[in-house]
Amino acid sequence: MRFKLAVLPGDGIGPEVTTEAVKVLQTVGGRFSHDFNLQYGQLGGVAIDETGVALPDDTLKMCKACDAVLLGAVGGPRWDDPRVKVRPEDGLLTLRKKLGLFANLRPVRVFPVLVDATNLKPEVIKGVDLIFVRELTGGLYFGRPKRQWRTSRGRRAVDSMVYSELEIERIVRVGFELARGRRKKLVSVDKANVLESSRLWRQVATEVAGEYPDVELEHMFVDACAMRLIQNPAYFDVLVISNMFGDILTDEASMLSGSLGMLASASLAGVPQAGADIFGLYEPSHGSAPRRAGLNMANPLATVLSVALMLRYSFGLPREAQTVEDAVEEVLEEGYRTYDIVSEGKIKVGTKEMGDLVAKKVGG
Repeated sequence: MRFKLAVLPGDGIGPEVTTEAVKVLQTVGGRFSHDFNLQYGQLGGVAIDETGVALPDDTLKMCKACDAVLLGAVGGPRWDDPRVKVRPEDGLLTLRKKLGLFANLRPVRVFPVLVDATNLKPEVIKGVDLIFVRELTGGLYFGRPKRQWRTSRGRRAVDSMVYSELEIERIVRVGFELARGRRKKLVSVDKANVLESSRLWRQVATEVAGEYPDVELEHMFVDACAMRLIQNPAYFDVLVISNMFGDILTDEASMLSGSLGMLASASLAGVPQAGADIFGLYEPSHGSAPRRAGLNMANPLATVLSVALMLRYSFGLPREAQTVEDAVEEVLEEGYRTYDIVSEGKIKVGTKEMGDLVAKKVGG
């Protein structure tokens, strides 16, 4: 089979981890006789330096012509001045919006061999296998009005948390579909005791639940969810959550796996269903980590596991996706670790070496 893939390495460690993920993907192609046509573009800080904008028109056009997008990371201190008019993150937010990527999936699975890599007790995180479904194009990050201004009494600012029934319905449906294929348990996260937008969220989630009688729906306040994620993370299977709440809680949940360097993500333009290939953007959940850039230190596994998600959701290749995931687990079981997850008695390797190890396993 043939697939067209847009690759946006981005900033900081982005190019390094993307290189290793592409290496693994090409090994998949060689083993299973698939052709991955790779096209490269700019996004984020590197695009600002080169073109003056965070998302060049050529990059957006290229992405729209592909079957999926693989992204490294964007941002860094060079572009962090709050007074600047163009920021790297603006490019990513615009790209998600223009591509209709409304559903962000963040699986959090604790590999058995990494139970000692976190700050939590092994008995708390053992067996954790959950997935966040985060709404990505609405809510506080996109609502209007959004501005800052001066008054006679000083500066003021406003952001608006806005959701429509349609936006809530489609993201909740993604959660139900994923839960139906897993343990059939969906937790809808909100703040309905305070926010009107959350009250609408809860109402719509309850209405959609009527179409999924085989899935148990539970409503949970976001603060209670934050506590439960640390207290008893194995309680969760699938969580559906708004944009800002999801941004915060997925970073909290990443610590269950030991490192952001282990957390993959997929941003989809449709509801995942059996037999349907969906356009998506795939990226690690970590940032650009500029202090680690160029040092052959960064953990590429989040990006490699993002490729596995791509194979499953956008390319319709579940066997190939499982091969990549199994290869990552085998390498970890053999004791290889990057700096962020290394522990006593394990073999510390760099970005390139970890990519080579996984690619070798994939190649069979």
